[in-house]
Amino acid sequence: MRGILLAGGRGTRLLPATGVISKQLLPIYDTPMIFHPLALLMEAGVREFMLISTPESLDAFQRLLGDGSQFGISIRFAPQAEPRGIAEALIIADEFTRGEPSTLVLGDNLFLGGATAKLMRKAFDRPSGATVFATPVQNPEAFGIVSLRDDGTATSIEEKPKHSRSNYAVTGLYVYDGAAAAIARAVQPSARGEIEITDVNRDYLNRDALRVELIPDSDTWFDTGTPDSLLEAAQLVQQIERQGARKPGCLEEIAFDAGWIGLDGLQAAANRWAGSNYARHLHALAQRASEIRAAV
Repeated sequence: MRGILLAGGRGTRLLPATGVISKQLLPIYDTPMIFHPLALLMEAGVREFMLISTPESLDAFQRLLGDGSQFGISIRFAPQAEPRGIAEALIIADEFTRGEPSTLVLGDNLFLGGATAKLMRKAFDRPSGATVFATPVQNPEAFGIVSLRDDGTATSIEEKPKHSRSNYAVTGLYVYDGAAAAIARAVQPSARGEIEITDVNRDYLNRDALRVELIPDSDTWFDTGTPDSLLEAAQLVQQIERQGARKPGCLEEIAFDAGWIGLDGLQAAANRWAGSNYARHLHALAQRASEIRAAV
């Protein structure tokens, strides 16, 4: 399974904060926003990634993430010259996915709680079709909305409907079989000039091949494209950390727990981010791991 991170767009709803920086590099409490969707896919077991962003932002992402080896993964980078829709990411990543299944996540979407990664593994096991991840919302007219049967098969999908058939919003997380790029290429741009991801999903729906997984109540989804949602996400991350739980978005912790990096990798990351809360967390992890090894 290959992972596609779409970190494009202009971040206009967050201006002037995004005037000179990609919104996906803004902090969610004490970690860059992009760490969180990357962490989600890593927790689901994905190790090969392509990150797509605007040409002017790619260098910053490359300096932050490198080739991914410090996390035990690989990351390639590709530009999206203009924001021509989410589905264009499938086309840009076509040579990377090479007709294999892939998972696509938007760089400003956060899924806090841990259960969503387990749902993703379930979707990965399906031999064909597509899976979207949905959650109930109070304002369905602001989202792509999906209706579903009891068995999780989608029955309809609409983009920002005035009169919705359900209140399940499609989040910015998708799993596709190897046909997704070809389907996206066949989509005609919408009136706003974008290749709409809803049209790709509708193609799967028309073939009865679109499944829906509902985000568990234990998880919280954020689309952090507005100042309010950005603040709310940061406050929840702060609360989780103060409770002494696992640090959300900590890539090295996920990699260490998965066995993708060793103790040296944890310590090197702590040294890289020296002086920060993030570094102190990594130092504490390394110390506990050393003590456990010494006691064995």
